[in-house]
Amino acid sequence: MLPLFVLLFIVLPILELYVIIQVGQAIGLVPTLALLVLDSFLGAALARSQGRAVWRRFNQALAEGRIPARETFDGAMVILGGALMISPGFVTDAFALLLLFPPTRAALRRMLTATLARRGRIVFTVGSFGPRPGDRFPPPGDAGFPPRERGYDYEGTAREIRDDEELPPGGERG
Repeated sequence: MLPLFVLLFIVLPILELYVIIQVGQAIGLVPTLALLVLDSFLGAALARSQGRAVWRRFNQALAEGRIPARETFDGAMVILGGALMISPGFVTDAFALLLLFPPTRAALRRMLTATLARRGRIVFTVGSFGPRPGDRFPPPGDAGFPPRERGYDYEGTAREIRDDEELPPGGERG
């Protein structure tokens, strides 16, 4: 874990500064700063659009009664990619684009899932929760389900009354 923190908090910022300086020497200071600001705005817009698409797929999976595992992973990758795009730097932007574009995100998801499965840190289960689309609840007493009592249903009638009307003793009107 320590090498990962060293990589993220020491090596990556130094690499980002080196790349920014090299780009600045090649195209100039103002174009480099403009490019960094522009890619942050474009990255935020891309993250927003991909986030909406993932959110729609997440809700669709829930509506279909599926566990939204792939959609949850995609959502986390879009959030991480959006954060990396907003932070200044060209190296993090390149990695963020890999997380934000659906084809590369799917490839990354497959690689990560395969790696975790080889290490034995992930358990694959097949199942669903809730009714499947088109399922109907079985009729009472069918398929081993006991009849359901519906004690909350009441029948009655109603009619509108004026505020100035008085109720007779007992609270009912005839």
